[in-house]
Amino acid sequence: MARWEPGAPQRLQQAALELFATRGFEQTTAMEIAQSAGLTERTFFRHFSDKREVLFHGQRVLVEAFVAGVESAPPDASPIDIVASALRSAASFFPDERRSHSRARQSVIDQNSALQEREQHKLAGLATAVADALRARGVDDLAAALAAESGITVFALAFAQWIREHEQRSLDEIAAEVLGELVTLTGKATAHRATSAERTDG
Repeated sequence: MARWEPGAPQRLQQAALELFATRGFEQTTAMEIAQSAGLTERTFFRHFSDKREVLFHGQRVLVEAFVAGVESAPPDASPIDIVASALRSAASFFPDERRSHSRARQSVIDQNSALQEREQHKLAGLATAVADALRARGVDDLAAALAAESGITVFALAFAQWIREHEQRSLDEIAAEVLGELVTLTGKATAHRATSAERTDG
């Protein structure tokens, strides 16, 4: 029977995105999503708690990707280098062939304030998971929090660029560029403080 076919979550996600785009998120029901995918409403609720979760189905895997990147960084890596490793790991979750799906998903989220709030909650959860993983490596609390929050900000900015129309670069490449800009900015700030201190001492 159709409800037992493999790939049901993916079929439901695709059907949901198409309906959300044409009819609107609020106007679309779980039953309509299931019917559009050729499945039953019971099958829908076997995979998703509600229609909102169709858009956030991969969150657990994304968290795991970030944490795996933290754990795989060299033992002597600095917090920012560990974050770079986490970003590379997370970028593998978004191959180029997934760009159109991510673009459509973000378009739906951008049109609904409740979904935007849920997306921000997801990013906050990612930051918490990365900070916990950094602490598990022995990074102190403040450094872990700063590095994690900075890393997720880099990810969010890079992701927004990655889904832009006509963008061809990989998410990994964009994230590395954004992180590099952050490192440059913090380096300039450090240099400025050092120069100011020298002038004061002088």
